[in-house]
Amino acid sequence: MKIEEEARKFMQDRLITTEVMTADFYESQAGQTAIFPKEKALEYLALGMTSEAGEVAGKVKKLIRDGEDVEGFEMKKIAISHEIGDVLWYCAMMAKEVGVSLSDIMQDNLNKLHGRKERGTLQGSGDDR
Repeated sequence: MKIEEEARKFMQDRLITTEVMTADFYESQAGQTAIFPKEKALEYLALGMTSEAGEVAGKVKKLIRDGEDVEGFEMKKIAISHEIGDVLWYCAMMAKEVGVSLSDIMQDNLNKLHGRKERGTLQGSGDDR
């Protein structure tokens, strides 16, 4: 095997990619790590998503409470980004479970938000504004 082929296989085996990460690629790769009871998928994923979102909130709360120097703040931002990644995993798995691609959900959400902006209804409450 040529060295280029070996390098390509090495990178593929470790999910190292030279391309921009897409929602569809992330969703397909994240799905390979999904281990949960399929008969309770929606419940499991919803609870996991809210649990991880709570971890994001907890890290932000502690940042507000404790304050940090510049170096400490950078470390906390990294920790928060890791928790956001966990939330993203649950979003991707929930999207798969309901049969809608993550990229379609992202596009639909942007369309909804831009529509609200055009109608001047970004503020307020309710799903149908």
